[in-house]
Amino acid sequence: MQETSLTPSAAKPSRLGWFDDVLLLGIMAVLAGCGLIYEYLLSHYAGRILGALEAAIYTMIGLMIVSMGLGAFAARKIRDAFTGFVILELTVALCGSLAILITAAVIGFGQQLPLMIANTLGLPPDQLPEGGMIGSLQKLSEYLPYVWGVLLGLMIGMEIPLIARVRQSLSDEHLLHNAGTIYGADYIGAGIGAAIWVGFMLAIDIQLAAALTASFNLLAGFVFIGRFWPKIRRPKLLLTGHFIVTGILLVLAIHGPRWEQEFNNLLYKDKVVYAKATRFQQLTFTERLRGNGLPPVYALYINGRLQFSSIDEHIYHAFLVHPTLAASARHNKVLIIGGGDGLGLKQVLRWEPEQVTLLDLDVGLVQLFKSPDTDMPERLSRAMLTLNGNALNDPRVTVINDDAFNGVDKLIATGVKYDAIIVDLPDPSHPDLNKLYSDYFYRKLKELMSSDGALTVQSTSPYHAPKAFISVAKTLALAGFDVKQYHHNVPSFGEWGWSIATAGGLDAQHRLAKLIELPIKDDWLTLGLVDGAFEFPANFYKDAAKIKPNELGSLQLYHYHLQDWSENQGLNLF
Repeated sequence: MQETSLTPSAAKPSRLGWFDDVLLLGIMAVLAGCGLIYEYLLSHYAGRILGALEAAIYTMIGLMIVSMGLGAFAARKIRDAFTGFVILELTVALCGSLAILITAAVIGFGQQLPLMIANTLGLPPDQLPEGGMIGSLQKLSEYLPYVWGVLLGLMIGMEIPLIARVRQSLSDEHLLHNAGTIYGADYIGAGIGAAIWVGFMLAIDIQLAAALTASFNLLAGFVFIGRFWPKIRRPKLLLTGHFIVTGILLVLAIHGPRWEQEFNNLLYKDKVVYAKATRFQQLTFTERLRGNGLPPVYALYINGRLQFSSIDEHIYHAFLVHPTLAASARHNKVLIIGGGDGLGLKQVLRWEPEQVTLLDLDVGLVQLFKSPDTDMPERLSRAMLTLNGNALNDPRVTVINDDAFNGVDKLIATGVKYDAIIVDLPDPSHPDLNKLYSDYFYRKLKELMSSDGALTVQSTSPYHAPKAFISVAKTLALAGFDVKQYHHNVPSFGEWGWSIATAGGLDAQHRLAKLIELPIKDDWLTLGLVDGAFEFPANFYKDAAKIKPNELGSLQLYHYHLQDWSENQGLNLF
């Protein structure tokens, strides 16, 4: 981009007309929207596919903002602003459209590398090469989204200075408010980009969203070439480059989503048979064939984290539901928060309630388990409806799709009281979920519960995350509940735990101890297992006094969860 002789851009400029001014400011607004969407795309990919923590979003945005600042300084090295801008948009379009796909390919093959080596050397399955250089390469590949973020941030940061110089060069007098005007267009465009992301792009495939965004960078280059042809060096060559990248974008828009999904599928040990992106999360279903007349094992992963496995989900949901209802005086009205797959609901319906309300944010998830999509494999559709007993279509069930924090307020406003409440939410692995484990939220639930009812909260693993587990109980106690905790091994997850709370009378453990037998017969759960589940190792609660409850706004539980899983290595990504 360095000039060694007089270029067209060095010719005496003409007065900046209103058309060119509106054009340049419009281009700046569009590019600002594209830049913001690239930030969201890359951080969204890290969250949905890599199972990264919420901090990944803030890290990505921070890195890109710093990179944009460096890019603004680097733009001074580009002498020909007209030619430099066209080359810049061509490069941004190419990198932006390929970033997700290349990242998915590198990470996917990195996860498959041990298996490929083992197959080549004839190693048995229990001797897969792991750790060392392979482990380092796998870990480094997870940082690729941030590398793309820095690269795109540098280039996006060059756009404003170049547009400002182009705008000034088209005027035969000093533009007093040049920078302020361009920044105004930039801020407005970024706001529009955020609205497009929330209102449209969240609901489409992430690779398609990347290709669509890159097309606007390319369009900006086309418009620029067409309008300022005489001022651009080698315009024919750059125009040819734009047409080539247009072809690449068309291929990526048509085939890219499928390619990306195939690369993502390499991350799972079992065969991926169906994947769907809802407005809020990435759903991935896997299948493992066992032979010998045994049914396949199906598993659901949400944002790369195992949600359930068909081989042992009944253990988790039996411990979640049956102690709660057995400790409740009545079972006429039951509230389930989360659990949009209907698996816990199936267990609740065995108690013959009059009415069950299920509150879950993701309408896409609930609909998938209520009436599977036509493109879902038929065998998977049948398996899912069998697993949840078609519970979501039961006439006694009312489904409310709303954020739990706000949805509970609406229930309180109706004056309804529930005999039992079951909270089956994901772990508090990011700040948005942390508030649903707060003392304030539990006080809301207390308003909804009958005085002789019981409430149970899934409380992460007492083995991998003991501080987080104990903090859940302390938070319930702070909200005015009498709390007991219990645990059991769920093979797919390891040792898992729950907190059961009552608002008056005997605590849940003493209520359950009075039972001669469980009112519900279960293939796994017995009264003896329930009684034994309340026993913990002798030193488990020895540091409980140092553990704090999770008050609203403190993020205390989020930090405990992050620290615990990090220290104990936790589960693998998948």
